[in-house]
Amino acid sequence: MNRKLRASLRRLLLTVALAPALHLSAQQSSPRADTVVLPDYVTTATRTPAALTTTGTAVDAISGAELARMQLTGLNSVLAGIPGAPAAASGAPGAITSLFLRGSNSNQTLFLVDGIRANDPNTDYQVMLGGACVGACDNLEVSHGPQSTLYGGEAVGGVIALRGQRGAGPVRGSVAVEAGSFGTIQGAASAQAGDDTQAWSFSVNGGHTDNERDNNAFDSTTYALRVDRRLSTKVAVGGTWRGFFGTYGSPGAAIGWGANDPDNEETENNQLATVFAEFTPSASFTHKAVLGGQYRRYESFNGTSTTVVKNRRAVLDWQGTWTASAQHRVTGGLTAEANHTRNTGFGDINESQQLFAFFVQDEWTPVERVYLTAGLRSDDHDTYGRATTGRVTAAWLSADARWKLRASYGTGFRSPSFLDLYGQSSFYVGNPNLEAEKAKGWDAGADYFFADKKGVLSATWFDTRIDNLIAFDFAAFPSTVKNIGEARTQGLELSGKFVLPGAVETRLAYTYLAADDLTAGARLLRRPKHSGSIDVWKDFGGLSAGAGLVFVRDRVDVHAATFATIAGEDYTVVRVYGAWQVSDRLALKARVENLFDESYEQVHGYPQLGVGAYAGLEWKF
Repeated sequence: MNRKLRASLRRLLLTVALAPALHLSAQQSSPRADTVVLPDYVTTATRTPAALTTTGTAVDAISGAELARMQLTGLNSVLAGIPGAPAAASGAPGAITSLFLRGSNSNQTLFLVDGIRANDPNTDYQVMLGGACVGACDNLEVSHGPQSTLYGGEAVGGVIALRGQRGAGPVRGSVAVEAGSFGTIQGAASAQAGDDTQAWSFSVNGGHTDNERDNNAFDSTTYALRVDRRLSTKVAVGGTWRGFFGTYGSPGAAIGWGANDPDNEETENNQLATVFAEFTPSASFTHKAVLGGQYRRYESFNGTSTTVVKNRRAVLDWQGTWTASAQHRVTGGLTAEANHTRNTGFGDINESQQLFAFFVQDEWTPVERVYLTAGLRSDDHDTYGRATTGRVTAAWLSADARWKLRASYGTGFRSPSFLDLYGQSSFYVGNPNLEAEKAKGWDAGADYFFADKKGVLSATWFDTRIDNLIAFDFAAFPSTVKNIGEARTQGLELSGKFVLPGAVETRLAYTYLAADDLTAGARLLRRPKHSGSIDVWKDFGGLSAGAGLVFVRDRVDVHAATFATIAGEDYTVVRVYGAWQVSDRLALKARVENLFDESYEQVHGYPQLGVGAYAGLEWKF
């Protein structure tokens, strides 16, 4: 038994062993197909709890219980069900993965974790996206379009917010194990409990897979903890701790120079922690402060040398909300952040940055069933300067609360990275005079709500212009970067969550995307013109079964060997899954991924896995 497999088995045994020690008890059963209920509130769109029927922002939300029902855990696979969020992985599970929310780059989409951002121009989440799991106690929200007015830099395409939920009810939890194709063995445990005074929730996922190619094994552990304590009727405090460990054998492209390298390996250690306090001195005023920190260490070994990237971040975020009346609410706040990056690779970066930002937002209902928001924000960086952004939204709800029309307009920005500003090498020098990349975007859409919050259909047209893009200036020697680019992304997002006749629970998403580099007169790479997904599931009473499909059509890519622009491969991938509830405590589960053994690549030269079968059991206490 090799060293990696022994380590993986230890992780799995630890995961399972933690469950009884923490007095785990049964995780909530998957909801029946005829009990679909939309969330009461979303928070990312306004930073305050807001009903889906009142927001002018396009928002998608998915809970840990829904993901458990679909037998999905990976962040990458979860986002495949969100419209406007196509991703491209450079290989099998665990590989670096890029996200193109509304056609933006990964570094133009903000990933918010437990209230603090997990990325900036120097700290990316592409390894975490390719390998981290979503826990049973997590909730995922995606707010589409420029959101810098509430969250600052990098929120050009939108914000993806992952939050651990407050525990509720008596202690319950579960332990699960699974094994299957490609030498896969995985384990998971979760638990939660809570009352009006205190609460906690915890989840851990871990495992090993060999994947399909040589030197392509992936080992990972993801965990999340949240604790809450109410000190009085006016004061509540809590904390979160979330971590991801991953080791990935990275053989590179399957063709071209350096293909199938037997030595390449990538490791990631990403830790985020917060403490927070909520103070409600009166019914009209609420305050929330979050003190957070992030530590990330990424290593890439190429057989002879190791590149190390270390990121450290400290964040203080405060917001206060004044509720003047049921029709008027004002939220303001500030964010102070200090971060440091050490990168021993290209550019030899060892730099720090501080920023201070403040924002204000007004939510107003001037007449019944009309909901307006307006906000401004100023971010001041000690590296390149200030960025000011704004956002307005409007929504109208029909008298029967079944139809909502909405629209939004906002601006966003992405800061220059330390490499852009200060990098130094034999053939490259940074440009300290860079400005931030800037975006302005609008969207308009409609939502249809089924009765009793049992589903929704949504359609949104969006249009975003991005200028001041930072690009290489190869005419200079040594080469450098400057603000020269301009891009436009526009398209249609369709989504739905509802129950078909026969009590078949359904989720679907479709995106039409036109994404163009206006400076070069060419399409942006790896943005599919057509992409979508559908998932259907039915509970037969003790037995349940579901199927999912993801498709991508019409995109451009780069040839892994010649680096020429080529037509990207179209693909359709189908999965099926099922469960047998043997007893109230024991369930047997099975799934087949890539049912028809589709041979495809999300990034040219990096093949995805073929058909794979997996089976496991879940024990509830």
